[in-house]
Amino acid sequence: MDIVVSGIRPTGNLHLGNYFGALKSFVKMQEENQCFFFIADYHSLTTHPTPADLHGNVKTVLVEFLACGLDPEKATLYIQSDLPETAELYLLLNMNAYIGELERCTSFKEKIRTQPQNVNAGLLTYPTLMAADIIIHRAAKVPVGKDQEQHLEMTRTFANRFNRLYSVDFFPEPVAFNFGENLVKIPGLDGSLKMSKSENENNSIFLADSPEVIRKKVMKAVTDSGPVDPGQPRSQGVINLFDLMSYFSAPDVVNHFEGTYQSGNIRYGDMKKQLAEDIILFTTPFREKMMALAADESYLKKVAALGAEKARASAAKTVREVREIIGFKSF
Repeated sequence: MDIVVSGIRPTGNLHLGNYFGALKSFVKMQEENQCFFFIADYHSLTTHPTPADLHGNVKTVLVEFLACGLDPEKATLYIQSDLPETAELYLLLNMNAYIGELERCTSFKEKIRTQPQNVNAGLLTYPTLMAADIIIHRAAKVPVGKDQEQHLEMTRTFANRFNRLYSVDFFPEPVAFNFGENLVKIPGLDGSLKMSKSENENNSIFLADSPEVIRKKVMKAVTDSGPVDPGQPRSQGVINLFDLMSYFSAPDVVNHFEGTYQSGNIRYGDMKKQLAEDIILFTTPFREKMMALAADESYLKKVAALGAEKARASAAKTVREVREIIGFKSF
């Protein structure tokens, strides 16, 4: 049984892209692996140092984890800041991380460009914190997106460097978890290739969105101005609309609108109305479950406490052994 570690930053509601991109796979992983799934509230401070409602955002992600099928009895669900051992290992890894390699990190360069008013030390050492999150449980596999592959490579570098510096074979070398063909990339409503809330609110449909909000967003989805020659290449907005329909609508519905497109009689307004109702049908069970969970404060407290206890059992052992390897001793 492999140890798998992954985290999600609490920056608001999760969208359909998050569900199909990671959470759906997490639910399968917990059946076959020893999984640690955490809410990365430390990480969120690198870009939002003064969050308006950090606790509320953490609660939202915890509720959505549970609503999507993550089981606190099967997997360890915990909040990053509930694990002080992570901060200690982060500090120790920073002692052997070099400024040059951190400055060369692609994501650091991008953050300098996009948030020049907030280039903080946390951004620079983001890779060492991520490494601490992973190797504190001595993980073998890490589900990561394309944008995180460099960070995982740096995690391997830090783990191997520790082993080499102290002449031990302590930390395993974690590898990227291969989702295979099951990983679905949900396109954006604004014609972009990926649903992402970093683009704009109308690009994404969130699991918590009400039917009214979903209808409004889908009706604003980017398409062509009207029927076009079916022999011409489709615009990205139209491609996205058909892709979304293929995920959420019945095959006969998809075939109907494909036929009207090919005949040059497509009415995008009708297509969007149908797509909105199909997405609502899909998200309603999640939204109802989230509402029930959000109202059950005692259960959420129990889940968080259980997760912290299980995570600390793993993390405390690792940090205790790391301290012994380095040479820290109590008088």
